[in-house]
Formats: sequence, C-alpha cells, structure tokens
Amino acid sequence: MEDDFKHLVRISRKDVDGNKTIQHALTEIKGIGLSLSRSICLTLGLNTDDQIGYISEEDVSKIEALLENPQEFNIPDWMLNRRNDYTTGEDLHLIESDLDMTLRDDLNRMKKTRSYKGRRHEVGLPVRGQRTKSTFRHSSTVGVSRRRR
Repeated sequence: MEDDFKHLVRISRKDVDGNKTIQHALTEIKGIGLSLSRSICLTLGLNTDDQIGYISEEDVSKIEALLENPQEFNIPDWMLNRRNDYTTGEDLHLIESDLDMTLRDDLNRMKKTRSYKGRRHEVGLPVRGQRTKSTFRHSSTVGVSRRRR
C-alpha cells in the first residue's frame, strides 16, 4: 500500500501535497474553495477524508475533466467563479493562470474606460465604498508625529 502513495499529485498544472485530504488538497488550486472541493468529491464519489496521494490516475483525470467543464457534472451555477462573462456571456469556472489573466484584463478594461472602480484601482484607494478617513492611509501624515528629543 505504501508503494502507490504519491507525495506530489499534479492536478491541472498544479502540484498538490499528497499528505493532505482530498477536500483540503483541492483548495490549494487557485480558484477552488472549500465548498467547491466538497462538491467535487461528492459528485465523483470520492471520500473527502482520504489522502490525495492514494487516489488513482483515473480519479485525477476525472477531477481535471470536472474542472474543465463543471456544468457537465451538474455543479450548480452559483458555485462558479465567472458567471455571465463579459465577453462571451457564459458561465465559466476559471482556475490558476486563466483566472489571473482574466482578472487583470477586467481591471485594465475598467481603467481604460475610466470607470469609477477603474480610477480607484489606479490611485490605490478602496473600490467598494469603504471609508477612508481613518483607514487606507499610507503616507507619512498618519497620526500625530512626536517631537524628537
């Protein structure tokens, strides 16, 4: 049983620690949270408490197929991280570098169109309506400066 244990499991261009449980190991992949990893395990019939180093290559390929297109495996739309995409209008789930590139493109689009959120991102101020009187202060004028003795 020890000979088929893998210390590193490669899932969707990411090396995952084989000592972790399947549920927690899948959360190492950027774009997959705890609830999505639990639903992946339940959909594919995997035990969430097993170590991911003991699963077969067949199960790894099933996980990769589910991550490529989760709608085929009846994952609900509200679990996807890219619903109603700006360019295609489809519900997508992006992971790893695809997620990074898409978020960067969204920010660049907002900056280019000079939207409110884009301008706040450019200046480095909070975007979602937080107050700025007491937080988000980065310069040397923070607080009261004491006289040196």
